[in-house]
Amino acid sequence: MELQRLIPLFYRVKSGQTAAEIARAFSVPIALLARDNGLAEEPCAGQVLRIPQGCGNEYCVKGGESRTLLCGSPENFLARNGTSALYPTQRVFL
Repeated sequence: MELQRLIPLFYRVKSGQTAAEIARAFSVPIALLARDNGLAEEPCAGQVLRIPQGCGNEYCVKGGESRTLLCGSPENFLARNGTSALYPTQRVFL
């Protein structure tokens, strides 16, 4: 029996979609989606985006947590999430 991939490798942007909506739909941090696709602005309808795969477990940050606590080091946090920013309610990969 072969396992099916639940998250596609690529996604074609539909009219009116924002990077944040797409990132949320695939449980990917928006900074990671933007970094992996070289996005400096909102994607255009029809644009094909690469969806980052297998980054870890998604987690909602709570107040007082640090990058080191969540991922072992600031460098690991940056590599997994595409940003060094950290704030409560942010969705990140552990």
